[in-house]
Amino acid sequence: MSSSSSSSSSSASPVVRRPFEEDKKFISRMESPRWHIDKGFVENMNVPVKFYANEKIMPAVMDELQRYSVRPAGEAGFLPALKQLGNVASLPGIVGNAIGLPDIHSGYGFAVGSVAAFDASNPRAIVSPGGVGFDINCGVRLLRTNLTLSDVEPVKEQLVQALYDCIPVGVGSEGVVPVNQDTLREALQYGMDWSVREGYSWVEDKYHCEEQGRLLNANASEVSRRAMIRGVPQLGTLGAGNHYAEVQVVDEIYDKYAAKQLGLERQGQVCLMMHSGSRGLGHQVATDALQLMCKAAMTRKNPIHLNDPQLSCAPIHSEEGQLYLRSMAAAANFAWVNRSTITFMARQAFSKVFKQDADDLDMHVVYDISHNTAKLEEHLVDGAVKQLLVHRKGATRAFPPNHPLVASDYQSIGEPVLIGGSMGTCSYVLVGTHTGEKETFSSTCHGAGRVLSRSGSRRKLDYDHVTSELADRGVSMRVASPKLIVEEAPESYKDVTAVVNTCHQAGISSKVVKMRPIAVVKG
Repeated sequence: MSSSSSSSSSSASPVVRRPFEEDKKFISRMESPRWHIDKGFVENMNVPVKFYANEKIMPAVMDELQRYSVRPAGEAGFLPALKQLGNVASLPGIVGNAIGLPDIHSGYGFAVGSVAAFDASNPRAIVSPGGVGFDINCGVRLLRTNLTLSDVEPVKEQLVQALYDCIPVGVGSEGVVPVNQDTLREALQYGMDWSVREGYSWVEDKYHCEEQGRLLNANASEVSRRAMIRGVPQLGTLGAGNHYAEVQVVDEIYDKYAAKQLGLERQGQVCLMMHSGSRGLGHQVATDALQLMCKAAMTRKNPIHLNDPQLSCAPIHSEEGQLYLRSMAAAANFAWVNRSTITFMARQAFSKVFKQDADDLDMHVVYDISHNTAKLEEHLVDGAVKQLLVHRKGATRAFPPNHPLVASDYQSIGEPVLIGGSMGTCSYVLVGTHTGEKETFSSTCHGAGRVLSRSGSRRKLDYDHVTSELADRGVSMRVASPKLIVEEAPESYKDVTAVVNTCHQAGISSKVVKMRPIAVVKG
């Protein structure tokens, strides 16, 4: 039954289960490292699937699919990422392909590491909270400094302790920024403009942030009271899981011109990378939207057929669809304010240790970019420019050189992309390309991508082994919850270099700099 049929139901259909060898027949290799999945892989697909995986990535992707083919019916767990991509391809209004990036792994409804664009002119086209994720505007910020490794090594333990003391971390951590619900609503409405006004950001910080740190369609008054209650104590907190603040050094430079434009000009230069999002407030915004959309689906005249109930969605221009987009924008603004507040505290920590002002240390924002959003953008589809709602879940926007939304001083190189590795492994700075604009709606990877669940990591990995390995690599560490060391160990993730190289080989982003960690603070 077509997903556009008015007689379809909003209830989920069972995903087609076949022997693994039968599933493989739908998957074909394109020009390396591209793969294609034909319609019919799951029911009701409107477009094909395209995903990116090199010879190091592909075995993990296929292993997940094979394990699903023999999973007992009814056993708990997400669908494999490729099946999730097929389900996304069945949603109304999708254009091009459902896209999987090399860091892909299964998630809630939509796979993490996926991109899906919906034609905003199509009245049936949808917005789905699952296509953004619960941590709205989870993202990465990179600060540079004029310090070198030789400057930091003698005081590295002092520095990582100062960062740990300044930045609230861990589950349930509370921020030090004095806000109530009224002032928080201002932060949600104005994003980094609020941070600049309140003295937590330098004016120039926002010019090196995606959307200049503020989504203008936000309506903070529509964010629920429950979300506000969760957000008030969490402003300026790092959180837990894979969130971190990491002192890094420039390890390799691949593109000297682009690196110079970014202010990353020499090996051994010290930087600070932070990864955090919208915390409990964003989670509540997503939860509220899912509940509202499920309720609305029960009375919708033209129900949306779903292969999976986790794909809960609403037409973009419906009342509940627009409410979600406005509330999501407010949560995104919270995340930018959150990272700005962490930046404020990190600058204080560096100033304390090195006894210099942050400005004298050249602690400027290189860039700040999200990997969990849905935004209206213009893209070329079948030879015509269309306005699309682009969902990026565990995927990073990567506009090419000379795109009007790229920062003015980065116009010649394209939008910077910040790729955090797993704990103790390298990270990367990339830039967007014209190939990415054509193939992936200007999107690329966001990180390493999990291969072990958190519970699987705890079963298979040993705390002492992980900490010893990090020490052997010269990485100093402060962590609020020791069990998270095991959950976030490098063995829990794909090889970030293989992920980045896949995107570079495909031409959807281009490598500029590799960074390696020397100290990390985690929740």
